[in-house]
Amino acid sequence: MAYKKFTASEDTLKPDPRYNSKLVSKFINCLMWQGKKTVARRVVYGAMDQISKKVKDVPVLELFETAVNNVKPYVEVRSRRVGGANYQVPMQVNKRRQQSLAFRWILQACRESGGRSMADRLADELMAAFKKEGKAMSTRENTHRMAEANKAFAHFAW
Repeated sequence: MAYKKFTASEDTLKPDPRYNSKLVSKFINCLMWQGKKTVARRVVYGAMDQISKKVKDVPVLELFETAVNNVKPYVEVRSRRVGGANYQVPMQVNKRRQQSLAFRWILQACRESGGRSMADRLADELMAAFKKEGKAMSTRENTHRMAEANKAFAHFAW
């Protein structure tokens, strides 16, 4: 039997009821706190409804997928200890980690800005990510900038 690093959650993940998308379902699960999936669904669907009112020319699901894809990082820096010194080594990011980082950064950006409902903040952040701007996109740009700055240590990646 082959050793499997990840759980079966990806296999057993059911698409969400409204958009029939596994990506939206996964996002809802990442947003959810203390097992309150109904609340998380309400927030995500509320944000999607707001987006559909604001943007008529692009389907909401397509906008969501594009926003997530825009936030996904392609390279990141990882610490490597070589000969008593720590180096920030730029490395490729695998697909699963790209998605989880994108979700994490979008949700973090929403949670940091306060004052309005989570659905409002999420709608704004997704719209910004779709236009390649906003906090989540700046986090991605910073990650890429760090990797670019430490390109000299790329030979330590093994």
